Amino acid sequence: MKSTTCFKDAIGFDDRLMIVVGIPIAGVIVSLVLFGQDYLDRDWIKIGYCLPISMVYTSLFWLAMRRVYYMAWQRFPALDQIKHRLLWSFAGFLVTYVIVNFGLDFLFRRLFPAQQQDLNIVVEFVVSMVLSALVVAIYEACSFYTQLTAAIREKAELERNYVSSQLEGLRNQVNPHFLFNSLNTLVYLIPESPDKAVSFVQKMSKVYRYVLESRDADVIPLEEEMEFLNAYIFLLKERFGDNLIVQLPGTTTSTPIGIVPLTLQMLFENAIKHNIISSEKPLTIEVFVENNRLIVRNNLQRKNQVMDSTGVGLQNIKDRYKMVVDQPVEVIISQQYFTVVLPTIGSPNNKI
Repeated sequence: MKSTTCFKDAIGFDDRLMIVVGIPIAGVIVSLVLFGQDYLDRDWIKIGYCLPISMVYTSLFWLAMRRVYYMAWQRFPALDQIKHRLLWSFAGFLVTYVIVNFGLDFLFRRLFPAQQQDLNIVVEFVVSMVLSALVVAIYEACSFYTQLTAAIREKAELERNYVSSQLEGLRNQVNPHFLFNSLNTLVYLIPESPDKAVSFVQKMSKVYRYVLESRDADVIPLEEEMEFLNAYIFLLKERFGDNLIVQLPGTTTSTPIGIVPLTLQMLFENAIKHNIISSEKPLTIEVFVENNRLIVRNNLQRKNQVMDSTGVGLQNIKDRYKMVVDQPVEVIISQQYFTVVLPTIGSPNNKI
């Protein structure tokens, strides 16, 4: 048991079932190859002697080559060191062949002198080598699969952590430009309209409270995101007035659906950042549900010069949705509109 545990810890998989199933099957095949004529002649006495010998022979070769592979793997564990492992295994096979074949031959001649059969040494060597190669190939394939699977899992985890760190940065921002502009707006409101300034502060507080509360959530109900969005729109309207038109038709649904938190805020911020907003060219942003998908669309009127954009926000949304739903986030750009199609998530309470 300790040997099997050490092997599993080192190689990465448990081979007990492989041993239990593989050795009897290989033993029967070896017996048929080496003593095929006895099986054709139905010489049951010889078969009763040859089959157990083949099982012992196969068991010793299997376990010996298993040990050889274990030692080869410890010396050359990298995936690209397969040539070194194969050379080590071949050397181990030659040593194993000499010890097992001559050792068993000496032992069985002493124990069963009347039942001895002279085998073709070339056939015996080839069968031994094929059996050993088969064992090494099986273990190498299993080891490769195990390491590849672990590498894929590790890569996926790294990507997940990278996306999470990106989102964390975005959550911590919401964003500095927005806070700066909101405070400037508040400065103008306080002397001109104290009551409106109070409402403005309350809405801003609600926005940042939502950011803090949704920090650890991967999916939230759409209605909660819409409540946050209404407060966020209030702040934007105080800044842009009638130059910003927001339309929210049909965002209520009969069945609860989920959304990745702060998605709508990021898309609104992206639209404002990259488009002209003026009395001559008001920016219109629409949010609505269609065919079980959430649509965010704005009229396209790009600024001649925009702030440097890394595209992290939109790509982050795509990556986050990829982690919670199979359907992709679609971005559709036409001459008139910039549209983002978000797949709705059926169970808002699910976590990644």
